[in-house]
This record gives sequence, C-alpha cells and structure tokens, in this order.
Amino acid sequence: MKHTIIYKTINQLKLKADFYGTDQDDAPVVVYIHGGGLIWGSRKDISEEMIQLYTQNGFAVFSIDYRLAPESKLADILEDVQDALFWLEVEGMKQFSIDSKRIAVIGGSAGGFLALCTGTFKNKPRAIVSFYGYGDLRAKWAMNPSTFYLQKELIPKDLALKLLSDKILSEGPVQDRYLFYLYARQQGVWVQEITGFNSSNDELLKLCPIYQVTEEYPSTLFLHGTNDTDVPYEQSIFMRAALIKNGVYGRLITIPNGEHVFEKDIHDPIVQDALNQVIEFLKTQLSNWIRLS
Repeated sequence: MKHTIIYKTINQLKLKADFYGTDQDDAPVVVYIHGGGLIWGSRKDISEEMIQLYTQNGFAVFSIDYRLAPESKLADILEDVQDALFWLEVEGMKQFSIDSKRIAVIGGSAGGFLALCTGTFKNKPRAIVSFYGYGDLRAKWAMNPSTFYLQKELIPKDLALKLLSDKILSEGPVQDRYLFYLYARQQGVWVQEITGFNSSNDELLKLCPIYQVTEEYPSTLFLHGTNDTDVPYEQSIFMRAALIKNGVYGRLITIPNGEHVFEKDIHDPIVQDALNQVIEFLKTQLSNWIRLS
C-alpha cells in the first residue's frame, strides 16, 4: 500500500515522498531517487515492477521528489535529499514499521548521481546502488556538447528558455523539461545550468562525489551498460576505482551492450540476473547482524 507524505515545505512548495511498505516489522528501507538530468522526473517514475522487486524481498521503498534544476541549483537539490533522509530516520519510524538504521539509497542516471552523493553526507546510508550514475561533473562528457544529442534536432536557445518556469518546481511537463535538457547537452551548458558554476570554479569539485570519497563511504554497487549514450560506462568504472583506492567495497555489474535505462527490459535474462544481484547486495548490506547501534 502506498502512503504519500510531505517531508519538507519550502517557499510554499510541498516536497513529497511515496512510501511502500511490506508485511515485515522493522523493515530495511530502500530510498529511491528518480533520474531526469536533475531537470525533470518525479517520485512516481519508479515502476511497479521495481517496487514489487524490493517489497517482495522484504524492503520498504521510499521514493522522493526534489526541487528541479535549473530553477533550483544542485546545492538545493542535495539539501532536499538530505532532508528526505532525515525525515525518514526521525519521522519515518513513528509512522511506519521500519528500521531507520538500515537504509540504502538507489537511483538511476541523475538519481544515481544523487545516490552517490549521499555517500558524502554526514549521515550516510548503509549502502548505495547506482544504476548508470556518474561521479564527475567536470568530465568532458558532462561539460562539452554531446555528440549523441547533437545528432538530434537542435533546440534553439530562445525556445529552451521559454520552457522554464518562474517558480521552483518538483515536477513539471516531461516533454518541455526534456527539451531543455536536450538543449543544454547540445550546447555544453548542462553543468552550468544545474549547478550555477563553470568548470573552473572550485565549488564544482565539492559537488562531485568522485572527489569526495573517504574510507567512511558506504559499500556501493554499480550497474552500467556498455552502450549507454547518455552517461558513459566509464563513469561507473572511475567512481568504483575511487572507492577501491580508499579501501571501500565497490562492485560493478556490466550489462553487455546495455543502453541507458537498461532495466526497462526487466524480463531480459541478463537484466533479471543483475537485479537478483542487487537484491543479494541489499540483503547482505542491510542484514540485521551488522546492524549499527
């Protein structure tokens, strides 16, 4: 059963999350962060199949909204993610039968990036799962015009700017928001639009988890397809290497010829095997016997 809660109100905008429970008492929780280039998407984007995958294996699910760029910047978005985790840890136990010490954060693409960012928070999750996420916003793939998106019809700047809102948003018209993302990737201004910083600003380093990994970073599972045209497969390789360098457990599941959002083909045997490995990783990392005091 789904319960929608408001975890934060800012400037009259109510930020919501959907909670999906299990029959288990003191259940571990999967916090799901949606993708969309940080520009579009909502808590509703998690598929029914993925909800069932987690809940049928004993994990409650907490799918969150956050403020969207470029009307809000990445620092604001990270604050929302922190506040959602704080609400879950403090208020969630009062409303739901969950164990707030056993939380994993999962996300895809931009959601995977935000999930990886939670490993740098003061209050970290127990584990992280990144589906085709990224750790480095200063890399060429993010900063430069995308050769893949340049093959699509060019979006004029004047049209792109008309697609934006004069209000802060946590949801928006998907097509309009995607077209702005398309424009930003075509012009190589995406990172500047979502962060407010250019590549030479040292503040950008602080927003890239690959540069912020310490030995306290949570164990992390990466999943990435080799044919991803939006986020390069190498982003997961490099982020995992940063973990290993700091003595942190990191494992990469490679999806041969897998594209962006490869799990949409949920019945593909390779995808099924990868998702089974996700469940095993979560069961190991969130098991009671390593419960923190």
